[in-house]
Amino acid sequence: MSKTKATNETNAKFTIATMAEARVDSKPDAELVEYLKRCNAGLQAEIDLFERYTSRMDLRAESEIASQMGTSGGKKTRVQTPGRQQLLTLEQKCAVAQNVHKQLNEDLKRLQSNSERLQDNYKATLEEADVHLAEVKKECCQFDRDIGKALRDKPSLMRVEKVIRYIEDRIKAKDNLMEKLDRQNAALLAHKRKLNLQLKIQEKMGKGLTALDFEQLKIENIRSRKQLDEQNHKHMDLKLFAGKTLHAMNSNKENLQTLTQESDALSGDIASRIKLMVKIEEETKQAEEERSKAEALNKKLRGQLADFQVPHVLKYIEVKDSHSQLEKNVRAWERKVEIAEMALKTYTKAWDKLRKSAGAGPARA
Repeated sequence: MSKTKATNETNAKFTIATMAEARVDSKPDAELVEYLKRCNAGLQAEIDLFERYTSRMDLRAESEIASQMGTSGGKKTRVQTPGRQQLLTLEQKCAVAQNVHKQLNEDLKRLQSNSERLQDNYKATLEEADVHLAEVKKECCQFDRDIGKALRDKPSLMRVEKVIRYIEDRIKAKDNLMEKLDRQNAALLAHKRKLNLQLKIQEKMGKGLTALDFEQLKIENIRSRKQLDEQNHKHMDLKLFAGKTLHAMNSNKENLQTLTQESDALSGDIASRIKLMVKIEEETKQAEEERSKAEALNKKLRGQLADFQVPHVLKYIEVKDSHSQLEKNVRAWERKVEIAEMALKTYTKAWDKLRKSAGAGPARA
């Protein structure tokens, strides 16, 4: 590969040099550069095409193309030019291009077939998903109609057993349908075996049968195969749906158990809140009684305040003067009492001195 690439590069350089020598005197420098660029781009495209061609060939194909490159007109010719390399002829270039084009078309067809197959698989998957989605929506509507509505209307009357019994009934119905389809499938298989046996016997006998009879039997066989395939497909769908329904039932059981526990916790919370509400009502009633008593006392005091009459100013002045006079008298009597107490103390001391001088003990208080 590397040897071929080096040879192609050498050929390209030699071709460019030869073209440049041939046209150096006839064109300006700018036009010559543009012309050389175009020639270089064309040669690079040919090199890439040839590399793609050689990369896809096996050893046998490489040996064949080597012999073809060394042969021209049915016989080998070698050009012994010291400064030149042997180049591909136009026929060889055309063969290489056609081979690469054919390979590209084959790759394109293969990719197209793969993409179409993937597209068909995706379409079949989407159709199956749509069928399953329609079945799930139908089951959800039936569950909401039979259980969900009653659960929303009367949640206290709905029990766990009812929901479980409903799910078990649905699973039992699916199992019955699967058994029915299994019986139909077995009957079709038996009919198919019977027809095949009859067909073999008739083919061995080879008497009384025409081409029309064989065509009729083939049509019936094809119809039976289609029915059998449809029944098998339905059977597989029902098995898948039964598995999904069982999984959904288990998840619903877990959710139902969780909701039951939450319901019990909420019931306990409601009972404690009811007790607290009763206590608050009793306190409210007691507060109402106290408020009634306070309102009665307030009413009484307001009545007394309404009946109260302010005395006359002169009477107030007289009472004030008499109060001042009484206070003065009290202070005067207090002063007299203090003087009397001081005189009593003085007389007491003098009496104690007299008694001491007379030889008697002090007087007892």
